[in-house]
Amino acid sequence: MHDLSNMSLVFAIFFLAGLIKGVIGLGLPTISLGLLTVFLDLPSAMVLLLAPSLATNIWQAFIGGKFIELLKRLWPFLLFASMFVGLGGLAIIYVENYILTSLLGILLILYGLISLCGFRTSLSGKQQIWFGPLIGAMNGILTGMTGSFVVPGVMYLQGIGLSRDMLVQAMGMLFSLSTFALAITLGSMTLGDINHEGNNLLRTELGILSFLALLPATIGMILGQKIRHQLSENVFRQLFFIALLILGSFILCRTFFNHEFLWHTLSIHL
Repeated sequence: MHDLSNMSLVFAIFFLAGLIKGVIGLGLPTISLGLLTVFLDLPSAMVLLLAPSLATNIWQAFIGGKFIELLKRLWPFLLFASMFVGLGGLAIIYVENYILTSLLGILLILYGLISLCGFRTSLSGKQQIWFGPLIGAMNGILTGMTGSFVVPGVMYLQGIGLSRDMLVQAMGMLFSLSTFALAITLGSMTLGDINHEGNNLLRTELGILSFLALLPATIGMILGQKIRHQLSENVFRQLFFIALLILGSFILCRTFFNHEFLWHTLSIHL
């Protein structure tokens, strides 16, 4: 079992993730997962982010005054994004952890590259009718597999012409439902399914640490919201996506050079 005694490091990660989320409206699960998986396995990192992610996302989802309007417009997308988290979560049991960690790194790299290249989608009303459920299902599966809610859901929300404030609120709605679905998925599993220890995945120590991480995440988000009005969001977004690119590359390289990964790779070719 991994050493969780260094709580200050965990709190610093959630403060940073909350700060970034406060500035640009997303990033808490992505940043926290990316940094936590440096010294934790992916399932444990996913459990730690549940309380800070859910609380900050609910806050974001209900602040903005457009909740009902967005719900009427986005309910098919949000419904499928929530329903398919459980399907993706099955990968935690049946797929090797190094594969899921690699996928997380790849998603961070792809999202960073796509965003830095200025790629933007534009969907008509008719396209949204069938793209919404499709992208929602894809987002749900990837959420269950990696704990990251961003790809491709945020790109879909960016492509349907939402204003800046509506986009931030819509992301909060997506992230809230995804976090709740992820919590149910993880809660229905046991560590016995994953590493044969026979303890519930939402075990006491991780649950307590997750709730304690609410404080630094909330402080970071409040500070980030204040910074949002003083900094150029465009410059900050560029720095953020560069950071995602670097972080994803680090995770991928670290996983590749991990002995277990090399052993599996060699075994496949022998």
